[in-house]
Amino acid sequence: MNLPGYYSSGQFARLAGVSVRTIRFYDKQNILKPSYVSPSGARFYTDSDLAGLQQILLLKYLGFSLEDIREMTIGDTDGHFLKNSLKLQKKLIQDRIEQMQLVEMAIEDTVHALEEEHQIDWSHMLELIHLTGMEKSLKLQYQNATNISARIRLHRNHSANRQGWFPWIYEQCRITEGMQILELGCGDGTLWTENLSRLPASIHIALSDISEGMLRDARRNIGHRDSRFSFHAFDCARIPFSDQNFDLVIANHVLFYCADLTQVCSEVRRILKPEGTFLCSAYGRDHMKEISDLVRQFDSRIILSAEKLYEQFGLENGRDILASCFPSVTCHLYEDSITLHQAEPLIEYILSCHGNQNQILLDRYKDFRTFTEKKTARGFHITKNAGIFLCRA
Repeated sequence: MNLPGYYSSGQFARLAGVSVRTIRFYDKQNILKPSYVSPSGARFYTDSDLAGLQQILLLKYLGFSLEDIREMTIGDTDGHFLKNSLKLQKKLIQDRIEQMQLVEMAIEDTVHALEEEHQIDWSHMLELIHLTGMEKSLKLQYQNATNISARIRLHRNHSANRQGWFPWIYEQCRITEGMQILELGCGDGTLWTENLSRLPASIHIALSDISEGMLRDARRNIGHRDSRFSFHAFDCARIPFSDQNFDLVIANHVLFYCADLTQVCSEVRRILKPEGTFLCSAYGRDHMKEISDLVRQFDSRIILSAEKLYEQFGLENGRDILASCFPSVTCHLYEDSITLHQAEPLIEYILSCHGNQNQILLDRYKDFRTFTEKKTARGFHITKNAGIFLCRA
């Protein structure tokens, strides 16, 4: 049977340089499904499937398990998804190179200690053991970066307010020469990469995150040689800085993840100078509600987030929570919305959420894509309900 633009399993395997058995195995494992299955059961693949296979083979080469790969590759293979996927794969390779360089250094230090001191430096051996067990954290970092990038792209590329969230946040900071600034939960450093040209020369910004992977991304994005920045890994409930140290502390979409908000606010109050400012952002209950409604229409089992983050800390309750530590709290809203006329950015955003959607959509992805294309064909409106609190002691 000759299908224009399609390859049989054998042709596809030869084109990719793998065995037919490998192609069949990925099909059975629900990692790479054929684009077409004939009534007789014959499998056929397209050039787009090659992009999916490329990603699978790369992740396998980097040491990830099949279960990891299944979780990390759900998505699409059109130009929009492929470009973003390749960028994230490049980041993953950079992370693995840095990890291997650390392992190499630890081995060299251990060998040097044996040669010079004729005994094992156990601290270096423990470091080596820790470094060689980083695959799970690397996978988590890759998924975090994928998710954050998907959300930023949706807002940056499709929002009605053309100023953009990060430039608006920067304006609210009122940054001037000589300030000491701390950002809690800096992620990949987007707040600063989008505003680098606006930063004064004499300033110090301490970027912190609980994730070493996010800090690595931020350091890479900002540049290792920018002396205005330092990078620190810690939990914001235990801030390792002295009292009255900072003019400004920023927590951009961070507080609703904190288990002990009272402790975090108390720590921020402690490290702020007497005239310092705490800027923290939050969502309201209507934020992006149309997306949750859409996925539930497709399958009522889908929950995009097990927690309603705005109930933990949101625009509706944030002032009361902050008032326990800060006598002056004002709220400023960011006026915005999104209208989409294409499915890809919406699907990408949905797949980035913290709920159970990927488990359900894995087997129904093509149906979901068709469903979303119909919903966005005439324009799909999304409510944005976000803003900041400015707190002063």
